[in-house]
Amino acid sequence: MSNVSRRNMLKTVASGVAMASLPSVTWSQQTTPVQRKGNIRQSVSRWCYQKTPLDQLCAYAAQIGLKGVDLLEVNEWEVPHRYGLICTMGYAGGGTIKDALNRTENHAAIEEAFRKNIPVAAKASVPNVITFSGNRNGMSDEEGAKNTVAGLNRLKKIGEDNGVNICIELLNSKVDHHDYMCDHTAWGLQVVQAVNSPRVKLLYDIYHMQIMEGDLVRTIQKNIDWLGHFHTGGVPGRHELDGTQEVQWDGVMRGIAATKFSGYVAHEFVPARDPLTSLRQAADLCDV
Repeated sequence: MSNVSRRNMLKTVASGVAMASLPSVTWSQQTTPVQRKGNIRQSVSRWCYQKTPLDQLCAYAAQIGLKGVDLLEVNEWEVPHRYGLICTMGYAGGGTIKDALNRTENHAAIEEAFRKNIPVAAKASVPNVITFSGNRNGMSDEEGAKNTVAGLNRLKKIGEDNGVNICIELLNSKVDHHDYMCDHTAWGLQVVQAVNSPRVKLLYDIYHMQIMEGDLVRTIQKNIDWLGHFHTGGVPGRHELDGTQEVQWDGVMRGIAATKFSGYVAHEFVPARDPLTSLRQAADLCDV
């Protein structure tokens, strides 16, 4: 499943990094939560905090003013509700990073999973579910785009009928996911524009697109109508959003906020220091 791929990547990227379970500063969910400006609705990706129990991560996310937790399995979607949060992006059977919509033999299984799980997502207030292109494995980008459009055309009415976005993720093929097909914004736009559904969007991963093409703010603002969700991560290394890397995150967030984007920006960096302290610092930085 796709979450297994992310966990494998976690082991590779964070090899040798010790992850603490809690920041040294004590906190309580009874303390008044941080009040954010509301221009950027922030979330946090579950897989980056594997050593932190999900309930604990949700409680802390609520405390620091986040709105949800990203990339949860179906049986976890209700957990954030205990803390006034939602699952902002769910796994619903959309294939894996390596093997998904660009191959027609995968379409039936993905459709079956989405028919089962997207109505559940709607009931659990999960606004987005994730899917992927898959790797090229010798296939041309033109053929892969045609196949992916065909697959999404089978799926789009499920999203439309349930008010849930189906988001295909943009990933880099240079560093982390060699041979992945949906590795440039232009390819992803070609696909979602051909499908032409208000419920089929791109998951614009800022970390991955900085590696592949840069020009972040202009690309985001030009194409915001086709972008359903964002991920963060420091470049290079996919660690903290701080002075050790090259993206000016407050500037990118201002660029997103200027579009009046109403979806979510989920932090998907692998902490190299105290994980929850790093999450709080990222939330502060992106609260523009």
